[in-house]
Amino acid sequence: MMPWLFSALGLVILLLAGDALVRGAVNLSLRVGIPALIVSLTIVAFGTSAPELLIAIQAVHENADGIALGNVVGSNTANILLVLGLPALLRALHTSECDSRKNYIFMVAASVLFIALAFVGTFTWVSGLILLLALFGVLFTAFREAKAHRAAGEEDELEDIDEADPNMPYWRIGIYLVLGLIGLPLGAELLVENATIIARMYGLSETVIGLTLVALGTSLPELATTLVAAMRRQADVALGNVIGSNMFNLLAIIGITTFIGPITVDPAFLHFDLWVMLAASLLIIPFVFFRQDITRIWGIALTALYVVYVWSLL
Repeated sequence: MMPWLFSALGLVILLLAGDALVRGAVNLSLRVGIPALIVSLTIVAFGTSAPELLIAIQAVHENADGIALGNVVGSNTANILLVLGLPALLRALHTSECDSRKNYIFMVAASVLFIALAFVGTFTWVSGLILLLALFGVLFTAFREAKAHRAAGEEDELEDIDEADPNMPYWRIGIYLVLGLIGLPLGAELLVENATIIARMYGLSETVIGLTLVALGTSLPELATTLVAAMRRQADVALGNVIGSNMFNLLAIIGITTFIGPITVDPAFLHFDLWVMLAASLLIIPFVFFRQDITRIWGIALTALYVVYVWSLL
């Protein structure tokens, strides 16, 4: 029972510490004069991926490569099937009103690149460098587009960044940063160590634990964001949140972690899980290219597919 409790505690610490780090970093950046445009494209994106990154680094450090890779692949699958499926059960997501085609193409391209590198058998620093270069290309393109919109007369609004508070005092920013920097490694160590114990207790592989328990836990922020976006009828936020998160998981998390140590790819990923991730990504083509809304029927279908996937793993 204790490993489950410590795993849950580690996950809660990770989520709270990640949020604290984002708030601290965003407001420090704005106070020292970094434009909100740069903050939203870099600091917020990287900060919200901090829990997954720390889990991956801790897992590689403890030779639990299955958890590191399973967290990324499982999170991407959960982001599409569950994070888009569950909110649609409550309220249809009107994705027909938003244009995410370019970012979606980037996400699918990142998935194909990731799978191709996985078939080498091990993610080395060379693989990581390739992934990070791809990420740089995506960020550079996004930055140029955002800068063009701004030049056309659109304001660089702080309201687009939820964590922004231009009047936050420096002492509070410092507290957020300290809590984030202390909490992230502590939460990651708790979660990885106890998830590994659970895997051994129940005869499950670290890969399965990474794909299910750890991946589902680290997808909770995306799920919460999408639920709020659905209730506010902000389908563009919901879809953009999932697409952006998936790109960062593939390119940034594994890309950075390979510089800590090589990540060996379990053959199970090559035979099944990577293809499920890619298939899930292709499932949302109707919502991106053909302006279909994610209705309750689609929500039931996506959620049911995720349940079937997890059942097949367990």
